[in-house]
Amino acid sequence: MTDHQTKRTTRTPLVVQEHRSVQLHRDQLTEADLHTLTLLRDNRKIGLRETREGWVLSARSTVGVLVLDRVRLALSPKLDIPGNQLITWLCYAQSIPVPHESTVRRWLIGESGYADIALSALLAECLHLLHHGLRRDYQRTDRVEPVLRGRLDVRAQATRRYGAVDQLHVQTFERDVHIWENLVCGAALSAAADLASDPALARALKDTAARFPRPTHPGDAPRMLARARYTRLNEHYRLAHTWARLVLVIDRGGVTDLLTERGLRADSMLLNMDVLWERVVRQMAHNIATEFGGRHVSSVGKLGIRTAGDMSNTEKPFAPDVLLCFPASQPRFLPIDAKYKTYAKKAVNSEDRHQLLTYIAGYAMPDAPLAAIVHPGPQGATRRTLTITGPRGTLGVIKVLGLDTRLPPHQAAEPLRELIEVFSAK
Repeated sequence: MTDHQTKRTTRTPLVVQEHRSVQLHRDQLTEADLHTLTLLRDNRKIGLRETREGWVLSARSTVGVLVLDRVRLALSPKLDIPGNQLITWLCYAQSIPVPHESTVRRWLIGESGYADIALSALLAECLHLLHHGLRRDYQRTDRVEPVLRGRLDVRAQATRRYGAVDQLHVQTFERDVHIWENLVCGAALSAAADLASDPALARALKDTAARFPRPTHPGDAPRMLARARYTRLNEHYRLAHTWARLVLVIDRGGVTDLLTERGLRADSMLLNMDVLWERVVRQMAHNIATEFGGRHVSSVGKLGIRTAGDMSNTEKPFAPDVLLCFPASQPRFLPIDAKYKTYAKKAVNSEDRHQLLTYIAGYAMPDAPLAAIVHPGPQGATRRTLTITGPRGTLGVIKVLGLDTRLPPHQAAEPLRELIEVFSAK
């Protein structure tokens, strides 16, 4: 049995649903585990409290896989997006094309939750690269040859061969696959093989990784991605690198993509559902507003809602997730907030109502005090209108829109499209 298989079978698998808790006994966590979990707790990614028996871990809006020394935690989402649609929503959030739609239907969610989806996407993209041939580029290589090929390294020849010419130290420039684009893919595939819960997927990742070059030091790959630049020669690597970012870590501090969290080990992978949903709604609102002559504008500059005169530094503005602007003699604004909550089946809480009323007071016209909440609708699209009144009349109108996560994003966007179309026509 390989070391990889041994590690996989000796860890106790546990599943905890988002916003639920699980009891961990003291002998299940090592000092290193407690350090990792404490960092995540301090960053408000999970909840962790000590009890007589051990520790109670509470999942929040971060889902995925957390691999500890003795336990493998699968943090599952409360609002499942079907496996055949999740890859589409992930791509939509990152503004990239859906890769290989004919294979999407086979990307199901395993016991590791959303991790297997991203790993399958990485595998599919890397196989696509192999099918079309890996890119090669000229690389400088130091060699010892019996004949002169390339440029003679005079210093090495003098200091290592003492002037002898039976072996020549030369520098050659030859086309090679050991370039950063391929090294990143090889490192990501190798790391992904330890993440996959499905043995067949893990084996496919490992076999594919063997066909890619890998960097000498694992930490080199994230740094290569941080410096990545794409041209017409390597643009076709962008999709594979997008999924590689969900796997690779920097200094054991977590993955680099904005959809993921920091404070993890190299064989862990978490996805922040709040951030994912916010990016989906922002992309969707921007696309629809453009159709009707509007645009998405920043709400943190001159348009920010600020507090002054308090005892602490409160200069950070109140910023809606999306602020749409429609040109007119006096520009009209529509604030939209993305809420990853189960508002399809429960009432909007007072905190969110107060938040939206603040946006209405700051951005809406007096004759149209409107804002919107956009939330997932796993059972189908929903629409309802909240009207908040006081002694002096209407304070604000909040449209609560649920998007059907069973559909592709462009189809699920219909409730939001209807709202923006009506708003832009006024």
